[in-house]
Amino acid sequence: MKTAITILSRFVHIRTAALAAVAATALLSTPVLAGDNDNDGDDFKFDLIRSKGLANFPKVAPNAQGQAKIESVGPVEIMKVKVWGLPPNTDFDLFVIQVPNAPFGLSWYQGDIETNKDGVGYGEFIGRFSIETFIVAPGVAAAPADPFHDPKRIPDATQNPATNPVQTYHLGLWFNNPQDVVKAGGPPTVTPFNGEHDAGVQVLNTGEFKDTDGPLNRVKTSGN
Repeated sequence: MKTAITILSRFVHIRTAALAAVAATALLSTPVLAGDNDNDGDDFKFDLIRSKGLANFPKVAPNAQGQAKIESVGPVEIMKVKVWGLPPNTDFDLFVIQVPNAPFGLSWYQGDIETNKDGVGYGEFIGRFSIETFIVAPGVAAAPADPFHDPKRIPDATQNPATNPVQTYHLGLWFNNPQDVVKAGGPPTVTPFNGEHDAGVQVLNTGEFKDTDGPLNRVKTSGN
């Protein structure tokens, strides 16, 4: 019986030590982000400002503002975006982009944000929104055939251009419908920044940051 108790005691000691080692490793690998705002070491906040493209259209969302918060959870980030000062009950499209203002560069569609009756909207997105966010095309390949068959929209390319990795560290928000821009006092310009490639103009972006040093560049992950 004494031998059995001794073996059991050693097993408990070894298992406890192993769990402690795992816990220590987890603590050491916890992502730490620059610009932490709530002292828990895992989030970064930054503003979205009115697009320079609206400089000649003062009636279009003159008080447009936004804020994003990114929290790293290890293999992905959770990005929460709140916008206000926009037209009420209107759909917008959020993109991760290369540079904040035209020509925008390589861009990646994230999802939609719809404003309420007060012109306030909110979206939550899960993905890679950090220093590791990039687009790459090692070679040219055929692209899917036009899935929408609508001559009024901007057509799809038939193939991609080859490119080395390009980091995409900015955010941009576009009107989903050009007619909503017109109602707000702006131009009827059609852009490709929605799922059907018939969006309106950009209204918000992260233009407070330099073109080649967008806010996502400040979000570090456990691998950095």
